[in-house]
Amino acid sequence: MKLSTRSTYGVRAMLALALSDGQSPLMVKEIAERQHLPATYLEQLMVLLRKASLVTATRGSHGGYVLTRPAADISLADIIEVLEGPLVLSECPTGVGCCSHPEQCALVDIWEEASQALIQVFANISLASLVERQRAKEMNTVLMFNI
Repeated sequence: MKLSTRSTYGVRAMLALALSDGQSPLMVKEIAERQHLPATYLEQLMVLLRKASLVTATRGSHGGYVLTRPAADISLADIIEVLEGPLVLSECPTGVGCCSHPEQCALVDIWEEASQALIQVFANISLASLVERQRAKEMNTVLMFNI
């Protein structure tokens, strides 16, 4: 499974909001600049995140987006499932490529176990912990000077 740009951009946008600590709303243009994302595509993603009640939007010159709840209460699974749909590695036993005998196929159980493991990884990472990881990475950045 490969996550689409919808998820990667959406998570990066949510990270930008979490990094701002809700001090003031961020406009799509600001998020796009901070995360080096295309603003027009990001606007579409923010609409989906707003409809899922992960962010709220405020209009006006001092408007923009903010998280609807603390970053510690939003998991990566919450974000990814809004943008991608259910996190499954295979649509077996109902999808294309299924052997049509799921009750006799050991792979059905393997796909389910792997899907559950993937969901658990993303569910156990909150935006707050992602913020901590990001700040730690920024603190550990070594400046290189060449002469």
